[in-house]
Amino acid sequence: MDVSVVLCTFNRCGLLGTALDSLAASVMPDGITWEILVVDNNSKDRTRDVVAEFSRRYPERFRYLFEARAGKSFALNAGIAASKGAVVAFVDDDVTVASDWLENLTAPLRRESLAGTGGRVVPQWTSDPPKWLARNSWAIAGPLVSFDRGEKYRPLEESPVGTNMAFARRVFEQYGGFRVDLGPTPDSEIRNEDSEFARRLFRAEERLYYVPQAVVYHPVTENRLTKRYFQTWWFDKARSEIREAGVPKEAGRMFQGIPLPMFRRLLRWILQWLITVNPRNRFECKLRAWYTAGVITESHRRFKVHGVRAEVAVGDGPS
Repeated sequence: MDVSVVLCTFNRCGLLGTALDSLAASVMPDGITWEILVVDNNSKDRTRDVVAEFSRRYPERFRYLFEARAGKSFALNAGIAASKGAVVAFVDDDVTVASDWLENLTAPLRRESLAGTGGRVVPQWTSDPPKWLARNSWAIAGPLVSFDRGEKYRPLEESPVGTNMAFARRVFEQYGGFRVDLGPTPDSEIRNEDSEFARRLFRAEERLYYVPQAVVYHPVTENRLTKRYFQTWWFDKARSEIREAGVPKEAGRMFQGIPLPMFRRLLRWILQWLITVNPRNRFECKLRAWYTAGVITESHRRFKVHGVRAEVAVGDGPS
């Protein structure tokens, strides 16, 4: 098998069919063998039935795998283990792909000595953003899943997005799978499972390339255009970064595992939020406060569990 597509899903049977329809329409060159492996992460809806219908319609193309352990990383790792392709591509259950997406994403891995590729993720807006959110805000790309680094095929210097990336199978054999303490679960939106894996490859000086012609379309649904969703996403983003790499080694004095400057930063952003009038700027201040609160929360949790802070630096937060 040349290429495997791994799609992990949990209780999204209503969206899953649309994603699978677009994947089924993929066009690959003659002689390239490929499959689509749908990993059901213990769904309680009609997910199994939806995949069974596609397996009936395309018996040589679709396969179903059940993974009972809750958590996307468990599902991803199960999909990698069960897949047959020399190249493994990943896509989510709520997107649609262009018909040439799979070929464009995986062709560089078949012809060059690369570790991985990442493509463009285009948000599909069905309405205007609320007045407190600007389309060009730094706060949008993560929560609404957008990734666009221009029109040029070039080396990646940052992690690709989990819904549009592919890797040579050898990298999983060399560097392991996705960390199971990261990635969303039914009870948590902690992520970074994809970016942590890519950073592992960068540290090993592996080559990843950006492929702008590999396009995935991600819907901007109403449930994501809420303040609560954005606040929770940035709170859990901070927790993900601390969980991945630890408390910054340059953080200074600590209290119960929490860098003391974080308390000052939290107070600063809360005050800034209270006095800012412009609704978009005001909300961005609030998001920075939520991010800082996530750093504090996860730093304290690590201290209680491990008793020490990590010796690895992490990012300073949203910018």
